[in-house]
Amino acid sequence: MQSTLLHQLFTSMTLVYVSAAVILGLSACAKTPDERVADQLFINGKIYTVEEDKPWVEAIATKGDRIVATGSTAEISALKTDATTVIDLEGRFVMPGFIEGHAHFGGLGNSLLNLNLLATTSWAEIIDSVRVRAERAKPGDWIYGRGWHQEKWTDTGYETVDGYPLHDALSEVSPNNPVVLTHASGHGAMANAAAMKAAGISNETSDPEGGRILRNAHGEPIGIFEERATAQLYEALQAYYASLPQEQRVAEQQQAWKLASQACIKQGITSFQDAGTSRLDLDALKVLAEADSLDVRLWMMLRESCAEMEGSDGSASGLPWLDVGNHKLTVRAIKTELDGALGSYGAWLLEDYSDKPGFQGQNTTTVEEVKCIADLAFSKGMQLCVHAIGDRANKETLDIVEVYSNQVDTALRWRNEHSQHIAVEDISRFASTGTIASMQGIHATSDAPFVVARLGEERARTGAYAWRSLLEAGAVVTNGTDAPVEEVSALASLYAMLTRKQKPGGEAFFPEQALSREEAIYAYTMANAYAGFEEKLKGSISVGKLADFIVLDRNLVKCEADSIPSAEVLHTYIGAEEVYSF
Repeated sequence: MQSTLLHQLFTSMTLVYVSAAVILGLSACAKTPDERVADQLFINGKIYTVEEDKPWVEAIATKGDRIVATGSTAEISALKTDATTVIDLEGRFVMPGFIEGHAHFGGLGNSLLNLNLLATTSWAEIIDSVRVRAERAKPGDWIYGRGWHQEKWTDTGYETVDGYPLHDALSEVSPNNPVVLTHASGHGAMANAAAMKAAGISNETSDPEGGRILRNAHGEPIGIFEERATAQLYEALQAYYASLPQEQRVAEQQQAWKLASQACIKQGITSFQDAGTSRLDLDALKVLAEADSLDVRLWMMLRESCAEMEGSDGSASGLPWLDVGNHKLTVRAIKTELDGALGSYGAWLLEDYSDKPGFQGQNTTTVEEVKCIADLAFSKGMQLCVHAIGDRANKETLDIVEVYSNQVDTALRWRNEHSQHIAVEDISRFASTGTIASMQGIHATSDAPFVVARLGEERARTGAYAWRSLLEAGAVVTNGTDAPVEEVSALASLYAMLTRKQKPGGEAFFPEQALSREEAIYAYTMANAYAGFEEKLKGSISVGKLADFIVLDRNLVKCEADSIPSAEVLHTYIGAEEVYSF
């Protein structure tokens, strides 16, 4: 749920990473002894492979960056030579590395580098955070943050418009520094007086198509901007960053990307599906991948307008890219959007919001533009990925996908990003059109406090975050975090998908839509691999696949469900190389 301008704000910088060497994996049934010699053996484990015919093994053998054998400890130990390293798992639980199914890598890094407001629970906390940052800033420096959500605040007593605070307190604590704070969803922002002045926003500034500037009774902007109304703010913020010395910009972006990478591997995320990046960024990432300087594996979507992407010199020229730099970078998809977020009344609905009669949300990108992008994706053999949250946006996406899916014999695997609120009659269309339901478990429990208010009981019960209904209708359902909209915690999103609870002891949100333990793990591993055409490369602990796996302190298949949020990733391996140890 991240706007294009916000994403482009922090792009085109360089990072330095360390990655594994390229060595082809060998078959477990190879007959030549030399072909079964392993570099590393991982023995005495409780290893959940996510393979239907062989779900549990005790040991893994790797050669280079590939898995060459799985089996019992005795069977795998027979592959040991004097040159083989043996790692005793001591009975610990092992599973494939999580594949983050939808998030924003650059946005995650910058949220960690700047003001991260995800944990804030009050307007007062936000004001205090900005005050501290303003006291350290030089006059004229911009202050940027992300993660606030007015529905989660516990304090009261301040003046509001449609539930949002006025900018006065923010302007008071930071009179000399423009402040822009992005909503947790990425579909709105708040600004102080200095930021609005720098962006040229005044009483006379009109609402853009697909966006809204909130105003008081006198018509004055209160500092809250929804959907495409944020564009003018972000353009001014982007201009500020562009004015900084190049060395400073490069250093800050390097640090942000390093923080994102570290956060991922600490959470057991070995692959990251990035939901929208500019061509400028992709070119820079390709250079890094070819130089063996990326760590977490990146699967990415190009995100630009149809006009920018079209033609022989357009930004989609030369794409797709597959498995650049030893499977460190793939670009085979194009991202667009049809609506905004439910919390900010941006989700595009078939009927009125229950708590906002006469309003059905925002169509943020025209259907005609999305159709243009769909045609481009189809012509290039790339996947179309459409941000669709409201039931109207989901219906429009399925209508578009259906036109193209009828022209091919196999599934296009085009993706409906979020798929949060679906009309009951459209649930079966995911399977019939081969559309991937690219979902984020954590959104259901994070949004739960206001979903019924927005949609009403019946719509919320039958079509909100309908994982079980989608699976039973034959759809492929994936999982992710949408970081930095939420924390980049795979375990938290996994827990949400199998319990529908925000925290242990909490109330379950329509629990009949929950998944089983095995289904939830599959959604975070093999389903995401399938959604990226990478099921032969990753997603399970199988012979010939990349040795991307994690070791945890408890068995996620058999432990008490309420203990999952407190589980720890002890070791993360990417290409058989340990990149994190607890």
